[in-house]
Amino acid sequence: MTDAASRVLEWPFYEAYHREVVEWADAWCAANPATADADVDTACRALVCSLGASPLLRLVNPFHAIGYQMRSLALIRERLARHNGLADFAFAMQGLGFGSIVDSGSPEQKAEWGPRVAQGEAIAAFALTEPECGSDAANIAMTARQDGDRWLLDGEKTYISNGTIADVLTVFARTGEPGAKGISAFLVRGNDAGLTVTERIEVIAPHPLARLKFEGVQAELIGEPGEGFAIAMRTLNRFRVTVAGAALGFARRALDEALAFTATRRLGSGTLADNSVTQATLADMATGIDASALLIARAAWAQDQGDQDTRRFAAMAKLHATEQAQQVIDAAVQLHGGLGVTRGAKVEELYREIRALRIYEGASEVQRQIIARDLLKEHRA
Repeated sequence: MTDAASRVLEWPFYEAYHREVVEWADAWCAANPATADADVDTACRALVCSLGASPLLRLVNPFHAIGYQMRSLALIRERLARHNGLADFAFAMQGLGFGSIVDSGSPEQKAEWGPRVAQGEAIAAFALTEPECGSDAANIAMTARQDGDRWLLDGEKTYISNGTIADVLTVFARTGEPGAKGISAFLVRGNDAGLTVTERIEVIAPHPLARLKFEGVQAELIGEPGEGFAIAMRTLNRFRVTVAGAALGFARRALDEALAFTATRRLGSGTLADNSVTQATLADMATGIDASALLIARAAWAQDQGDQDTRRFAAMAKLHATEQAQQVIDAAVQLHGGLGVTRGAKVEELYREIRALRIYEGASEVQRQIIARDLLKEHRA
């Protein structure tokens, strides 16, 4: 743990046991050095299994003593992202994929899947996005129909994280009228014969993404019919804060890399760090990082207190942390010069890892809409 990251735990937003959570994450990172693996599916499965053998994944289990807590999850994602982007992805998807079941699933669904997800025995996925519907989630086209006491799903989903390897998926489909009120949430087993991977999607930071086709796939209702959109938005709102935590981890690593490089890179009779322009850049990087950390702490704390509406806090945290991390990492690449864009350099890897976070779980433009609408609603009240 860096000094700056350690000092965050002294803020009043955090409690004594959060230090233990961070120690768990740091211990896991120390015992699991990041490695390059050409087979991303195999690598992700191995990471989930390893995380399940540690205390970390227990925190996505609704029966764990600490509970389902956003401060803990955001802190873990920060540490994992700083260490290994794919490890952060593997951890995050267990939480996001299982989050709607924690929120609204039946006791039987939680009991069946909670321990398996927490022990790394089952890989989870969250399936909302469709080929013709990204941010406009209220207008998804996938349908769900009742057949006796069963529900059957038909349609397609795309850009589904863990889509190639998921054992359990939370899937959103239309059961009624057009718009948000006609959407319901479902639990789907990954081995259903009607569920097929029609495309593996390759992105700049390799993850197991896929386009999925559903043909009469059997599903279990999560919550009540028509509650799906609200369930999806609650899950995304919570996990936006953890996305911000991951962005913070990437940014902290970029600053560490920049400090180490500039302090040793010779420039004339001194080092690159002695240059006033370099110092100004490092100062801006550090200031942006601390601002992100404060916004994340506030949003995660508010969620853990059970505040009724934390959308603005969560949106601000995700917006600032992801946009700021992009700027910090870009500055680190610039300070490294040609090395910064060389394959194999850590800052080059971070540059690829951070870009998707400005899109996933609500693009920056969506976060700005959430913030502005909330401000205007408050102003007009």
